[in-house]
Amino acid sequence: MLKGTGIAVSTPVQVAVGALILGKAVLIADLMPMINRCPCKPLIYNVAWKTTIYMVVASLLHYFELFDFWKATGSFTGANEKMLAEMVWPHFWAIQIVLLVLIFNYVVMHELARVAGRGKMREIFFGRPRQAVG
Repeated sequence: MLKGTGIAVSTPVQVAVGALILGKAVLIADLMPMINRCPCKPLIYNVAWKTTIYMVVASLLHYFELFDFWKATGSFTGANEKMLAEMVWPHFWAIQIVLLVLIFNYVVMHELARVAGRGKMREIFFGRPRQAVG
């Protein structure tokens, strides 16, 4: 499928591994007590806080692409300079914006589910269960 697109075969694998790592980071972050700083305040507080935390984690994971440059140059400073010189900034910012939108939507749905409860969310998505006619 990727023949002729200019996308390396390793790129989808890297994206999948990155997504799995980010997913695991989100699950681990959800277990930390500092993540639910404002459970009794309006939802926007928790949504903004969690989105910020998850974006920082995602940005750090994105920065770890530095490892490939580190292998090539042999030093952290050289790797950093090479990465900054070769980075395609519009591509980087496009990925960051897409991550921000996806993370924000995830956090909004997670917080709504937390407040509304499992039963209410099931009812919202699948409707009310039919009552037995008796």
